[in-house]
Amino acid sequence: MTIEYATKYRTRSLIPPEPGKPYVIEKGMGDRAQLFGDLVTVYAGGEQTENTFNFFTCEGPKGDIIPAHSHPGTYEVFFVTQGAVRLFVEDLEGEQQERLLTSGDFGFVPKNCPHAYRMERHHTQIVGVAAGPGGTFERFFENLGTPTDGLTLPARPFVPAPEKFATVPQQYDVTFLPDHEWRTGS
Repeated sequence: MTIEYATKYRTRSLIPPEPGKPYVIEKGMGDRAQLFGDLVTVYAGGEQTENTFNFFTCEGPKGDIIPAHSHPGTYEVFFVTQGAVRLFVEDLEGEQQERLLTSGDFGFVPKNCPHAYRMERHHTQIVGVAAGPGGTFERFFENLGTPTDGLTLPARPFVPAPEKFATVPQQYDVTFLPDHEWRTGS
């Protein structure tokens, strides 16, 4: 039996809107949103964890680099479950690195560190976890992107209007860095 909840974000969700309720979600049935060419599925967020962490997956095709950004108060984890992701990251001293992560590889990005990524193979999937004193940012995806009930990647990339990049991130501990340059070669 599956229980549906109404949340402040959705009229139908399998995620309870408050902490302290155990729950189970079948594969792919979390709150889903399309952003760029990716499908993001949230399984646990701030409401369920008292803003201590979130847990989501991001699936996508081989594509363009996700815009450079940082999280002033949030640590982020990238764990690749299938495919390959090129992770770009810059530490607090300005040293940049780029790594190709494949299935089973783990990447960690501390708060305040600029980073970006690019899916390098079709049907790539990342498990993401974010935590820190800045709260959680999982609702960023559906507020910048578009909520969906579908289980597939977008037929066409969903690219938000430029003015949306300036408003939504402030709520979700995301700072876009439009002039950031990666000097790593890829």
